[in-house]
Amino acid sequence: MYKTILFDFDGTVFDTGEGILKSVQYSAESFGFYEPELEALRCFVGPPLRDQFMRRYGVDPEMAEKMVAKYRERYSKVGLLECSVYPGVEALVKELKAAGKNVAIATGKPTAFTRSILERNGMGELFDSVLGSEFDGTRSKKSEVISELLAQYGAEGAVMVGDRDNDVLGARACDIPCIGVAWGYAEPGELLGAGAIALVETAGELKNLLLG
Repeated sequence: MYKTILFDFDGTVFDTGEGILKSVQYSAESFGFYEPELEALRCFVGPPLRDQFMRRYGVDPEMAEKMVAKYRERYSKVGLLECSVYPGVEALVKELKAAGKNVAIATGKPTAFTRSILERNGMGELFDSVLGSEFDGTRSKKSEVISELLAQYGAEGAVMVGDRDNDVLGARACDIPCIGVAWGYAEPGELLGAGAIALVETAGELKNLLLG
């Protein structure tokens, strides 16, 4: 029986893709990388931005940090608004809490951005804890976020819920299982290939797994 459920944010609780992709595009083109197709940037939803900028554009860490800063220039003003909660997720979280579960956000997104989106959408008090990365690079790895939350709630009966392989791998590094959601930004086979214990298509399916 699960006691603590850790939810990823981007691609799991909220569809934040539009704001992320447009902000990546804005940053990339500011540095001379032409990106006419937003869908080509889906790989940026979930993993650490710095790493993705280095991987996609072959830039060094210093340039990647500049690209992240340029990304945040747009995201902090406009990108935060370009999102919506996935169907059924808010109701599911309320049911989990009513059943006595600990429910927290474990995201690679900066904590401040995550809290801002939740508050703007009337969900500021929905989760027991909201934890992500910090602007100075603190907790840049998903495993670091998960580990800090497990120190608070305990690892026994804990499970991660996410939409990308870094959620699965972060959970594995902390010795807890991960359930994958199919409504996010993973490539076909990505989640089960990384070791997710299950892949759900809807919030209803996820509820059945979490509440039995």
